[in-house]
Amino acid sequence: MKTTYTLFFFLLIFGVSAIQAQSGSIQGRISDENGIYVPGANVIIPSLSKGTISDFDGRFTLVNIPEGTYTLEISYLGYGRVEQDVQVIGGETVSLPITLTQDGFQLDEVQVSAYGLGGTAKALNAQRGNLNITNVVSTDQIGKFPDANIGDAVKRIPGITMQVDQGEARNIIVRGLSPQLNSVTLNGSRIPSAEGDNRNIQMDLIPSDMIQTIEVNKAVTPDMDADALGGSVNLVTRTAPQGFRLSATAGSGINFITDKRIWNGSLLYGDRTRNGKLGWMFAATVNDNDFGSDNVEAEWTDEFEYYTGTDDPEGEPILEELDVDPYTNVTEQRTYLVQRVRRSFSANLDYTIDPGNSLYLKTMYNWRDDRENRFVLEQGILDGEDIEQGDFTISNGVPVRFPVESKRETKGGIDSNRNDNTRLEDQRMQNYTLGGDHLFGNVKFNWMGSYAKASEERLDERYAVYASEYIVNNDNSDPEFPLMTAVNPGDANNLAAFEFDEITNETQYTEEEDFNFFANLELPLDLFGKEGGSLKMGARGRFKNKFRDNNFFEFDLEDQFPTLAEVPTKDYTDPDFQAGSEYQAGLYPSEVWLGQLALNDADGEPVPDEFLRDNFDVSENVWAGYVMTNQKVSDKLSVLLGVRVENTNITATGNQILDEENIVGEITEESSYTNVLPGVHFKYDVSPNTILRAAWTNTLARPNYVDLTPSLDVVTGDEEVFIGNPELDPTTSMNFDLMAEHYFESVGLLSGGLFYKRIDDFVYTFISQAGPDEFGPDTEGFDVFQPLNGEDASVFGVEMAFQRQLDFLPGFLGNFSLYMNYTYLTSNANGIRNEDGDERDDLDLPNTAPNMFNGSLGYADSRLTARLSLNFSDAYIDEIGGNDFEDRYYDEQLFLDFNATYAITENLRVYADLNNILNQPLRYYQGVSHRTQQVEFYSLRFTFGLKYDLFRKQ
Repeated sequence: MKTTYTLFFFLLIFGVSAIQAQSGSIQGRISDENGIYVPGANVIIPSLSKGTISDFDGRFTLVNIPEGTYTLEISYLGYGRVEQDVQVIGGETVSLPITLTQDGFQLDEVQVSAYGLGGTAKALNAQRGNLNITNVVSTDQIGKFPDANIGDAVKRIPGITMQVDQGEARNIIVRGLSPQLNSVTLNGSRIPSAEGDNRNIQMDLIPSDMIQTIEVNKAVTPDMDADALGGSVNLVTRTAPQGFRLSATAGSGINFITDKRIWNGSLLYGDRTRNGKLGWMFAATVNDNDFGSDNVEAEWTDEFEYYTGTDDPEGEPILEELDVDPYTNVTEQRTYLVQRVRRSFSANLDYTIDPGNSLYLKTMYNWRDDRENRFVLEQGILDGEDIEQGDFTISNGVPVRFPVESKRETKGGIDSNRNDNTRLEDQRMQNYTLGGDHLFGNVKFNWMGSYAKASEERLDERYAVYASEYIVNNDNSDPEFPLMTAVNPGDANNLAAFEFDEITNETQYTEEEDFNFFANLELPLDLFGKEGGSLKMGARGRFKNKFRDNNFFEFDLEDQFPTLAEVPTKDYTDPDFQAGSEYQAGLYPSEVWLGQLALNDADGEPVPDEFLRDNFDVSENVWAGYVMTNQKVSDKLSVLLGVRVENTNITATGNQILDEENIVGEITEESSYTNVLPGVHFKYDVSPNTILRAAWTNTLARPNYVDLTPSLDVVTGDEEVFIGNPELDPTTSMNFDLMAEHYFESVGLLSGGLFYKRIDDFVYTFISQAGPDEFGPDTEGFDVFQPLNGEDASVFGVEMAFQRQLDFLPGFLGNFSLYMNYTYLTSNANGIRNEDGDERDDLDLPNTAPNMFNGSLGYADSRLTARLSLNFSDAYIDEIGGNDFEDRYYDEQLFLDFNATYAITENLRVYADLNNILNQPLRYYQGVSHRTQQVEFYSLRFTFGLKYDLFRKQ
């Protein structure tokens, strides 16, 4: 197939070039008065009824133009028309630079003074020009500065919600579909994932200051990768301007949860040679954030059993089971201290060989260090044979007093300049892309090759745990904040009673490499007698390898440090603990002491069930080809029709462990499958600013690598069995979309639409019970966890959006603007079985939040801009348990943020941001909304600084 495509491309290129002698081409680039490129401009030749739209780099191409002199009309939402005369010569390509100016309009005034055409105008024009259903956001439009990540910007888009980590938006959910079911690309090249057990892209790894535009394709076209069930998010990096640009930011701030500092800085420099052929853009940004979180976690159960005091004839203890109401049998109080240092570097070059040929190089390197200490007080009930009648009290059907094993745990790392006694998570993502755009007569040809790599390394991650036993009062009177407290308060901090439990040292390394290439060919084809039709075809190869290499060693230091009394300790009790002052942290092993311990792996005992199952090596090669045509059926109706074929080949290697003492070794399995994915898109222009869109598309999502690995792990101590499934099928979806949009000339949008997804073979984790000796002797009744394909699921949704400058209001009220969008989702999933093997009919598809809303009230005059922004997402099921009692839900979130800028001069601005004003925690609950499984608070964050921009167009 590879050879056929290549031969076909070149024959077609040379064949068409030979017959185009009497026609020529126009290739132009549209920029604003500052030299920044303008996407989404409408370019037409009225006398020929022929037109096109400028891309994200402001470039447009018109081919098959007869010799002669023509007038081009360029229109742009919110700005007057520009006319440009051009003479076309047969067999040649005319290069045409075009500049758009404000033309007397006063929109986004402060942004105009800094960026020329406002970010809102650029985003909406690009969105309006696309044939498929998209949302486009300019990072300038969002109003965020370099301390914000891309996830913070993306969560403002309709139909999108974000899962947070340590208070920052990380994992993206598009139209209710899990993060691993969506694709994230950088300049069209797939971003690899540093996550070990899934395909999630960590959106908080990339600073927003490095990205020019975010494009969310909710209905993909055949020339896009098909693995995008919810949608495809394309991040477009900044391009070299038409002239000189220098931008710098310096800022600081404070995290109110720790009262520790934030600082950030960025530098961007771009220019072009005098002849305009070579352009470059270099950018660097750094953000150093010293913060933390306050966390409470709990496990709920409705089972209770105790030792009757007698044994059966074989000497086994006889247990009695009581009927009880749900109660917490394990609680944890966690204090996190985190330093997150995010660095990003980018270098982009483009070179124009001649009007019809250009090359580009785009590079980005992101590097984030997370230094973390975690201090945990865990209290878990001693039940079964460890508890007897009289040791516990049950009141109104709820256990309210019982003995627990209490553990005090410190998490840290080695004492070095890099680790500084913390667990260091070193995450890196790099991408290098080389491509070209070429015009051979009437044939457009573009190609791209890229190398990308993501990695996560955790060296010498250490845990020190000391344990004691005592009686607690179990207070579930407020199940949102469950609390266990020692009946005798002195027991909780009696250091001599906390005995050595374990000290461990762990190393983790995950790496994913991607090699990509694609080639696309486009030539004129008018099937309905209307100018502007085209036939496009192409091929792509993507070659991916992902592996994990972890280890875990346990060290017996009981003789040296028998109790917590012999260990240096620190008290992390905080009267301002965000979950409530009743949560008393107490004393923990010092992270400095832990970091300075001389632990040599040769002196430790490896613990295979802690790491071998997680180790794998997977190669995934994808070959794809497509053909599609874009046709104007009438002056108002356009249609894009095509089909994509993707062939996937997988080789997966995993480990099989029948027991800690019985390691079978590595197992390798191969699999392959082919997907045929047709699609059609309709666009109907009711008027220049009112558009109807419809689409039928087919997409897929490949299973997570860890699920595909042929692994087996029997964990006897926990009575659990974990099995991989190399026979998993990809999840597929048939998608239907309908959208209506009206664009206001004053730069705004009113839109509404419906979508429906029919999903087959989604993957979930099935929990069952092991049969007699199924996984070896004495394994009957073990919990067995295995990923399986469910049957089918469906998602139906409604999206509505409104944004507009309120310029029709009198006086200063005309400086206000509104930005609002709302998404409603409903879903169902079939084929999911509970632990007894019975099918469940009470489940939504995981990660489908029923309601999502974004709202923003902005103000802008000649110097001041301010914005109050609200983001809401409803609760949804996050993880399916063995039954409805065990299901885990991600609770609703409501974020309120404020940011403002003031223009001191045309080039210098001061800014201030206040984030998480409502102190919204991350919260999971078990089964029903009032049973907290985890609640984590981050408090407010305040940042401020200066931003300088200087433009000089050639």
